[in-house]
Amino acid sequence: MFSSVWNFVKRHKRKFIFTGAVVGGVYFLGKYAQKKIGEFQEKEAAEYIAQARRQFHFESNQRTCNMTVLSMLPPLKEAIVHHLNSESLTALLKDKPDNKLEIWEDLKIISFTRTMVAVYSTCMLVVLLRVQLNIIGGYLYLDNSVGKSTATPLAPPDVQQQYLSSIQHLLGDGLTELTTVVKKSVQNSLGGVSLKQSLSLLELEQQLSWIRAEVEAGSERPMSWYMLADDENALADQACGLTESDIVTIRLLNETRDMLDSPDFTSVLNASLNRGFSRLLDNLAEFFRPPPGDSASSFAPDSLSAVSLPLAKIIPIVNGQINYVCSETPSHFVQDLLMNDQVKEFAANVYETFSAPQELQK
Repeated sequence: MFSSVWNFVKRHKRKFIFTGAVVGGVYFLGKYAQKKIGEFQEKEAAEYIAQARRQFHFESNQRTCNMTVLSMLPPLKEAIVHHLNSESLTALLKDKPDNKLEIWEDLKIISFTRTMVAVYSTCMLVVLLRVQLNIIGGYLYLDNSVGKSTATPLAPPDVQQQYLSSIQHLLGDGLTELTTVVKKSVQNSLGGVSLKQSLSLLELEQQLSWIRAEVEAGSERPMSWYMLADDENALADQACGLTESDIVTIRLLNETRDMLDSPDFTSVLNASLNRGFSRLLDNLAEFFRPPPGDSASSFAPDSLSAVSLPLAKIIPIVNGQINYVCSETPSHFVQDLLMNDQVKEFAANVYETFSAPQELQK
């Protein structure tokens, strides 16, 4: 019996060897596959955790952006009122002076200028802080990442403070220049319009559009200049006295300037300005509604073109809009800007760029 089995094995030896090799290969292949699958699962889990941590940090950073914008609105409003103090003119009018008409003309220009400057500067504040805080946020994420290759922080506290203090340009020289440009455009558009002339909401919107066109297309400076000075940072003038923190701050400012000069940023700023002026008109529309029961209420309920007000009555309405635009409590105006999808998407792209690990190698 055993000899017959042995003979059978000898006759089919090659088949047995081949079968054994196949079975052994399958076994080791299975073990190898299990190992690789395990490694893949571990890598996938690590990437998922890192992505979740990054997403959480990003969302936290956006909340910080929102709170920072709200905290900056009172000083922005104060700076605008300092440049365009209409309250002093209204106080003079109460005394019924001889040059009453002249004061009203000045009030007309200042009221429209300061409201438009408020819209412009608030939109700029929102998008600029989105850029700055997401650049900083990206570097902070890398500083706190597990496996960071260097112990030197990319954005130490003193650099953050120095870098973010550049926002003062918008509240200082940038705002001064913006006020001059807008005031000139307001004068060109409304200077010849009589205080007695009645304007509908549609006509008022056209006036604002003309002013915007001149400000945005006719200015010698790019809109980004009002947010961040285009000349070399004052720190660079120190040349030999630059500290390591100064050098890092200059690099951050240059990166920010590159962002502000990009077509994507221009598109986002334009979208914010369109949303901001649209919100302003929505608020002004409340004053152009016909009285209940008025026959005009049955005409053009959407455009409100049937209702007109003398410019002298529109001036105080426009003058008071700064309290709505620069409100430190979240108004519909500010909320619209903060929740703008284009702004949020751009912020995500900035954060993605500066929180990517390859930034460590730069």
